Amino acid sequence: MRVRELAQLFNSMDPTPFHHKDLDPNAEQFIESWALEFPPDSRLHITLHLEKMPPDGDPTELVAEAIHNYFAYKAELVRRELNQLLAQGRVSLLIGLAFLTACLLMAEAMAALATSTFLNIVRESITIGGWVAMWRPLEIFLYDWWPLVRRRRTYAGISRAQIRVSGGDKSHIEV
Repeated sequence: MRVRELAQLFNSMDPTPFHHKDLDPNAEQFIESWALEFPPDSRLHITLHLEKMPPDGDPTELVAEAIHNYFAYKAELVRRELNQLLAQGRVSLLIGLAFLTACLLMAEAMAALATSTFLNIVRESITIGGWVAMWRPLEIFLYDWWPLVRRRRTYAGISRAQIRVSGGDKSHIEV
């Protein structure tokens, strides 16, 4: 990644010290999109090319700590989001199963009364409605959690990435 100066890497609206600062949204998006191109458990290496090195010394450790802290925090947020999704899935599953059971019991009770086409349609509609109630829990447990796990792994990978800062004089240091 190339930037003119170190400040471009960080969000200018965030007043916290650099190692706890949010990354600039464009820098964050660039790093994330780049990391998503690799398998989630890849060993990542990030090189930051600074056109203008800061006058107060080598920023490699500062940049490495900032990137590691930021993406470790994002990995933790996604872990929490995943836990909330799975908790919602468990509650949805219990509600869906209870509703499905009630619908199937009603449909079974109506089967004895189903002497007309209309009652058969109502009975089948109740059965279908019960199964449709299972849609969301199944969606959560079959599909929705995968992207969150991938994102969490990617963020964790970035939080452990090897960071290299290269100055305008083509010197570089790795952390």
